[in-house]
Amino acid sequence: MSSIVISGDTSGSVTIAAPAVAGSNTLTLLAATATSSVNVMGTAVASTSGTSIDFTGLPSWIKRITVMLVGVSTSGTSLVRIQIGDSGGIENTGYASTSTSLDTGIATNSATAGFDMNGSLAAHIRSGNIVLTTIGSNIWVASGVIKSSTAQTVILAGDKTLSDVLTQVRITTVNGTDTFDAGSVNIMYEG
Repeated sequence: MSSIVISGDTSGSVTIAAPAVAGSNTLTLLAATATSSVNVMGTAVASTSGTSIDFTGLPSWIKRITVMLVGVSTSGTSLVRIQIGDSGGIENTGYASTSTSLDTGIATNSATAGFDMNGSLAAHIRSGNIVLTTIGSNIWVASGVIKSSTAQTVILAGDKTLSDVLTQVRITTVNGTDTFDAGSVNIMYEG
């Protein structure tokens, strides 16, 4: 594998220019000290059994996580919930979360134990993204839109301060006993 090392002054910027032909691009890197990382796609997990799906061992440099659901269904009427955690485990308190479902009416749900997705029919087939972003100091904000097969759209937002650096994400249900019975879940994270 080859690499490119560019050394420059301690201030200003470094410009990498492609030949001036159709479709060329220029990338300018500002002077800064940082670690840059490409997006990392997790391994999709079938949401066809069990009461929770965990993504663990996440690296400490993560700044943003996208939780992706495709065709996710559960066996009961409990809301689907996302929780985050650190080296001490998944945290189930201290969330400030609201979700609103829109169909023939408007229904709102507030939660302090996770980021909940309003809409609780067992027949719901959920697809969409929830984005978790840190603003620093282990504070995470969540926002997302989920589509349901029952012509329902769920909008959610919230925040949670962890005790330490985020290392895990859990997808479960509010009651913790309804099982997943269809679909798949994955995450993508970036630094």
